Amino acid sequence: MEPFEPFFRNPHLVTIASNFWRRPNSERAFPVEAKLYQTEPDVQVLVHTQKPKSPRGELIVIHGLEGSSQSGYAVSLAAAALEAGYAVHRFNMRSCGGTEHLALSNYHSGQTSDLLYVMREIKRASGLPFFAVGFSLGANVALKLAGELGDAGRDLLAGVCAVSAPIDLAACARALGERHNFIYARRFLTRLKARVRRRHAQAPEMYSLDALKRVKSIWDFDDVYTGPLFGFGSAVNYYRTQSSNQYLEKIRVPALLVQAKDDPLIPFEVYDHPAFRENPWLRLEAVEHGGHVGFISRRQPRFWLDRVVVDWLEQVRNKQATVAVFT
Repeated sequence: MEPFEPFFRNPHLVTIASNFWRRPNSERAFPVEAKLYQTEPDVQVLVHTQKPKSPRGELIVIHGLEGSSQSGYAVSLAAAALEAGYAVHRFNMRSCGGTEHLALSNYHSGQTSDLLYVMREIKRASGLPFFAVGFSLGANVALKLAGELGDAGRDLLAGVCAVSAPIDLAACARALGERHNFIYARRFLTRLKARVRRRHAQAPEMYSLDALKRVKSIWDFDDVYTGPLFGFGSAVNYYRTQSSNQYLEKIRVPALLVQAKDDPLIPFEVYDHPAFRENPWLRLEAVEHGGHVGFISRRQPRFWLDRVVVDWLEQVRNKQATVAVFT
């Protein structure tokens, strides 16, 4: 992995700066195709696809909490991967990217069914090596899916990459509630509450506005809305069952996890997990600084993370191609 020289050493500064930093625009060179996938009888999800002339592989990108296919990190990685010859599919989770009218239910941190459906459709159509890259909440989803698939994952995935993955949802929800993280908690809560108000207009019997009065934190939101709406009951049970840390030992495809030790939203202690010592398919790349999905470099290329992910894609693809030749 190329050494990382951080532009900022303050984790809050890099986390916030990366959200506003101007990203490369690849849409002129690689036009975007918007496609809807019907993953359930009354659910459709939106995917934005860009392709080079002769793709050498496929990449699906999964955004984080209250993000979308237009999130800066997704747009930036897409540009780098396209230049390297990969077709890129920026996946919008259920009800994200302006698609609330296409599904009454929202997404959650462990919802893998929509992603699995889309991945299988793309893989069936192309047959090319297929990778998944998730950011933040999307990273938890990607890892959980790879673990759920186990040995069968090799039929679908060439590899999975997780950036700033909240592998222990309860620990990360507690961290988000700490005073120094108030700016992130307020931003997420504002958006989640606004989503509930919009949903109330669609399905008032499902989304009660009275319950909003009890929501003061992300934990509260998941206890009042996410847990009950998806059948988990409580936030505690939701976090317990949907955290990807319990699936790490079951992953059987190359898995790269990129994590900053100073991530304000993810206590690095959650990565002291036996799977990283016992499962040879896992590779944890931890850097001292980088914040949450930050990783802005002092040097060019500015978006260090994009180079790391693309280099990893090439390493995995080339290794698998070599193995195929000699088997």
